[in-house]
Amino acid sequence: QVQLVESGGGLVQAGASLTLSCTASGLYFSTYYMGWFRQAPGKEREFLALIGWSGILRRYTDSVKGRFTISRDNPESTVWLRMTSLKPEDSAYYYCAAAGGAVPPSRADDYDYWGQGTQVTVSS
Repeated sequence: QVQLVESGGGLVQAGASLTLSCTASGLYFSTYYMGWFRQAPGKEREFLALIGWSGILRRYTDSVKGRFTISRDNPESTVWLRMTSLKPEDSAYYYCAAAGGAVPPSRADDYDYWGQGTQVTVSS
C-alpha cells in the first residue's frame, strides 16, 4: 500500500520560513516524479513545484520561484519543500504527490498518489 505522509506545517508570521517533508512508502520512490501542491479554502488546487527522479529536473510555478525550493533524497524516500519569505497568501493546505511514468507530469491528474496534506498558515 502506497502512503505519502506530509509534515512540517504550522502557523508562522509573514516573512518566516518553513520546510515541509513528505515521506513515501510502498513505492519505488526513485522512479517517481514528486510534486507539491496547495489548496486554500474556496480555491482550486495549485501546482507549486516538481522534481524529477534524480533531482536535476525542477520546475516551479511563477508565484513561488525564488522563494520555494524542492529537493529529494531517494534512499530516504523523502521530498522536501523549503519555503521562505512566506506571505499570508501562502496559507493553504499543502500536499505532496507522486507521478510514475517516463515523462514529467503536466497536471494534477497525472499524479498517481497523494498525501493527506499539512496545513500552513501565515499571519500578517
